[in-house]
Amino acid sequence: MESSEAAVAFGALSQETRLDLMRLLIAEGASGLPAGEIGARLGVPSSTLSFHLSALERAGLTQSTRQGRQIVHAVRVAGLRRLLGFLTETCCAGRPELCGDIARLLPPFPDEDQGMTPAFNVLFLCTHNSARSIMAEAILAKVGGARFQAYSAGSTPIPEPNSDVLAKLHALGHDTTVLRSKSWNEFTGPSAPRMDFIITLCDTLHGQVCPDFGPVAVTAAWPLPDPAKFTGSPVERATLLNELYGSLRRRIEIFTVLPFASLDRMATKARLDEIGGGGVPVPAGVR
Repeated sequence: MESSEAAVAFGALSQETRLDLMRLLIAEGASGLPAGEIGARLGVPSSTLSFHLSALERAGLTQSTRQGRQIVHAVRVAGLRRLLGFLTETCCAGRPELCGDIARLLPPFPDEDQGMTPAFNVLFLCTHNSARSIMAEAILAKVGGARFQAYSAGSTPIPEPNSDVLAKLHALGHDTTVLRSKSWNEFTGPSAPRMDFIITLCDTLHGQVCPDFGPVAVTAAWPLPDPAKFTGSPVERATLLNELYGSLRRRIEIFTVLPFASLDRMATKARLDEIGGGGVPVPAGVR
C-alpha cells in the first residue's frame, strides 16, 4: 500500500460514526449486514449512514452488494489487511513478528483482490440541459478520471445541446459524441444510478421542485449565466463562452481534489458552496 492510499483510508476512519461502523462490520465478518439493520443498531439516520458507508467503501475498507431489494455492506478484508500491513511492515527494524499477533486477527489474505473502488456519481442540472450542464459533464468526464462519473440533465430539456457549446468543447479536445440533452427524470427510479452529488448551474429552475435523487446526494448551487442569452458580436460571445468554460473548469478541478474521505456530509456541502462562490460576470440582458 502506498502512503497516499493509507492516508485516504485513515482519513475515512477519522470520524466516530465510521469507526463504529467498521467495528460492527468486522464483528459480522464476510456475511455483512443490510444498511437498514446497521442504521438500527447504531441509531444513525439513513441519509447520514449512507454518506459514511460511501466514504468507507471508497477508501477500500468496505464493500456493498445488492441482495434482492437490500444493499448489504461488509468489511473488505483485503483492504483492512493492507492498512494494517502498512503500519507494521517496518516494525522494530524490519522484524514485523515483534508486533505481536496482529497478522492473526484477520482471515488469510486472498490470492487476488478483484474489488474495485466505486466512483462518485455527479449530476449537473440546469433548465434546458443544453449549455452549462453539458459543458460541466464534459469537463468532469475529462479531468475526473476513474474517480468520477459525470452526468447532466435538465428540468425541461430542449432537443439538442447548444451548437456553440459543442463546438467549443470539441475544439478543446472533449468527446462530444456522447453529449445529449435529457430530462432529469432519467435519473430517478430504482434502475437509475445513485447520485452522490447534485450541482445546479442556473440561478433558478423556474420554481420547479427537483425530484428525489435519493438520500445520499450532497447538493450545491453554482449559478452561472446562460450562453444561449449571450448578446453582442461573435467575438464578444466567444469571449463570454471562454470565461464560462474557464470558470466551470476551475470549479470542477477544485472539486475533484477535495479530501472526501476525511470530510463529513456538512463539511463536504460547505466546501461545495465555497467552490460555487464568485463566477462569470453576467452580461447585460442575461439572467
